[in-house]
Amino acid sequence: MPEHYRPVTSSLRSRLLILTFLFVMVVSAFVYLPSIATFRQDFLEKRMGNAQIAALALEAAENNAISPELEERLLSTSGVIAVVMRGTEKSILLGFDIMPDEVDASYDMRQPSLGSLIFDAFETLEAGGDRAIRVIGDPMIPGVRMLEVTMDEEDLYLALENYSRNILILSTVISLFTGILVYLSLHWMLVRPMRRIKDSIVSFRRKPEQHTPLMQTTLRPDEIGLVARELCRMQEEIRHNIKQNSRLAALGEAVAKINHDLRNILATAQLSSDALQRVDHPGVQKISRRLMTAVSRAVALCESTMRHGKAEDPIPEKRKIDLSELVTDVGLSLGLIDSDSFDFDITLPNKFEIFADPEQIHRVFLNLCRNAQEVQGAEGAIRITAYADEDGTTHVRVTDRGPGIPETVRPSLFKAFSSARAGGMGLGLAIAQDIILAHGGQVALEKTGPEGSVFLICLPWEES
Repeated sequence: MPEHYRPVTSSLRSRLLILTFLFVMVVSAFVYLPSIATFRQDFLEKRMGNAQIAALALEAAENNAISPELEERLLSTSGVIAVVMRGTEKSILLGFDIMPDEVDASYDMRQPSLGSLIFDAFETLEAGGDRAIRVIGDPMIPGVRMLEVTMDEEDLYLALENYSRNILILSTVISLFTGILVYLSLHWMLVRPMRRIKDSIVSFRRKPEQHTPLMQTTLRPDEIGLVARELCRMQEEIRHNIKQNSRLAALGEAVAKINHDLRNILATAQLSSDALQRVDHPGVQKISRRLMTAVSRAVALCESTMRHGKAEDPIPEKRKIDLSELVTDVGLSLGLIDSDSFDFDITLPNKFEIFADPEQIHRVFLNLCRNAQEVQGAEGAIRITAYADEDGTTHVRVTDRGPGIPETVRPSLFKAFSSARAGGMGLGLAIAQDIILAHGGQVALEKTGPEGSVFLICLPWEES
């Protein structure tokens, strides 16, 4: 639904304002119940106090008699109809002539409970002030054991009604004022940053490649700041992945075209290598065999890529391989064995065998050794050692004397296009890991530092 068509209550800030108002009103209602009971109790106690003062005038008069006019004025001033003070020796009665024979309700104010006071207050409001009531309370005058006051309830009703109205108005004002303060506070601390996060998510969904990352509120230490920072990181990672996927798609298309033409060029090189094999010269035949092996591997890789439409290796065709012969061939392919300045050391047990696909495992060691050669230059050293566990698991270490791998690169060392050196493609270690995992093994950086790096390859032994 468009933003301008949404109802007012659909926004978070409107709901906060409404809920705050309702909550304050509910709290005010709970406060109102005991307060109205207390107000009624104070009103009646004040009337009884005035009634006792009026009764004292009767007691002070000669023969306890006063004129009807004075009696009426005393009762009117006290706000009661009649007063009865029962003492141990005598009783005082004021307003006997006008006191009604029956009253509508009687209330004992000597030891009232809060519940009864609340109930009585609402009963007064419900009656509407049309009743005559009798109120019994504790007297303040010594020697008087009980005080009874008969009064018209209209004044009490009007006072309760006015008090309730004032409470309602005050509660409404407090609710609105509190709601506005809470709304402004939450709007500043919660709603505004959440709206920015929402806008960032919507904008990122529409155009992730052109979206400006959310940088506001990233310094906040609370949950909003944490969400904003994590959202920034997630958007950056997704944007990076989108760019990488676009790059890979373009690269894949280019590789497919290059692969098609390269296969034709390699076919020509393979024919030339066959011709070199027929030359009767030991040196030429030795070099031509290496050339033919390398060209055959390249042709097979190109055909596999064209056949599957991607550069994934087929299922390994495992067999027993003499590891010494395999790594020797790798050293010859890279020109390390024939080099006078580079130390290529193969320290393996006699007739040490592994169970793997020879072509694929050759690519693994070729990539590892080429990387080690390139980071060391013309003068360096590579040492290959291996041993087998009792269960036949093979552990092969490839050690170099290079400068080590930077700390920032290590977490993504085996990811594609993540190179530890400038100018590298970052594919050698990714290819090696894919092949080793397909064999059911593992490859890892065992240690690295200024003295060099050690890569460990573990391959299981499986009988065919």
